Amino acid sequence: MADLAEEEMDNPTFRSDTVLSDVHLHCPSKRHLMVRLNAVGQPVFLSYFKLLWSTEDLASGKHVREITTGREQQSRSGDELGDKDRSNVKEKGELNSEGVEALLDDDGDLEVVRRPRGASDLQAEDLLRDIVCPVILMKGKEDAFEDEEQECTCSDVVKIEHTMATPLEDVGKQVWRAAFLLADHILFQRDTFRGCSVLELGGGTGITSIIMATVAKRVYCTDVGDDLLAMCEQNVALNKHLMQPGGGEIKVKELDWLKDEFCTVFYDDDLTDALFRTLYRITHNLRNSCTVYLALEKRLNFTLRHMDITCEAYSHFRNTLNDLENLQDGKMKYTVEHIKPDFCQFLVYERIEQLELWKIMAEHLT
Repeated sequence: MADLAEEEMDNPTFRSDTVLSDVHLHCPSKRHLMVRLNAVGQPVFLSYFKLLWSTEDLASGKHVREITTGREQQSRSGDELGDKDRSNVKEKGELNSEGVEALLDDDGDLEVVRRPRGASDLQAEDLLRDIVCPVILMKGKEDAFEDEEQECTCSDVVKIEHTMATPLEDVGKQVWRAAFLLADHILFQRDTFRGCSVLELGGGTGITSIIMATVAKRVYCTDVGDDLLAMCEQNVALNKHLMQPGGGEIKVKELDWLKDEFCTVFYDDDLTDALFRTLYRITHNLRNSCTVYLALEKRLNFTLRHMDITCEAYSHFRNTLNDLENLQDGKMKYTVEHIKPDFCQFLVYERIEQLELWKIMAEHLT
């Protein structure tokens, strides 16, 4: 057995369905700290996500504007440098138009002379590039985080253990932008959720439930898989200090949409159907009316069948959402509303146009 294990390690194979979340890929000025291996041998990392907690920042979105303005200034600086270079090339071209033959080799081909890179070029490149520095720990966990702890305060940082570059069946172990979008909406509409009991379907690492528990009374964070649920439990423990001021609590539970007819990703039609069946069953069994929020990111792919960029899974999701709204069973009424993602941003991430947030109001007719 030992020889077989060594042979497998000497000849690693990479699965074609491995995916990496953009949250981890484009996390600016952050260190991904590897803290352990999980039960299935995947590296587990710890990331710090800063919250804009102060009253002034929450009301005005000051920090977000500063970040956006800084990026725009960087972009403009890069454009200005580029325009200046293009202008210089144009002037040189006009001055040397009579000596074009000097740029041709013996066969008449154009000979391109590249100028040496100056300090200004390197500076412009640094301005436009987000830096990600993965770090593998070689010492004790507490010692390794000492510098990080000095940079953040307990009240404005969410600590999340997660994996990176997982196969499709383990994408719940990563952090995704849709979770940030929903977390932003929770913080923006905190009075709406204050004191509520909340159920999250497909909670993954638990980051959205953790944010919800800062205002809600009780949150049930559900997903499937022992390893994922253990990771979620760990993240809840790491962030108890955020929930204590409001008295919120999180209970991590297993809920398999496909098990025992109890049948968040929208990339598989069967899972989408199972999600909506689960939503119907839960809302139908509740005594009172309730509100459902769905956050997702459209995944656009080029398919040979269409010879175009499409998103068939998203189309199925929208059709199923329309079917739910048009349902006439005499028992439930569902009202669907698209929420424009133009509210304040309290977590630093790229809010791309493919991110969507939907609100479903479920009411009992009898």
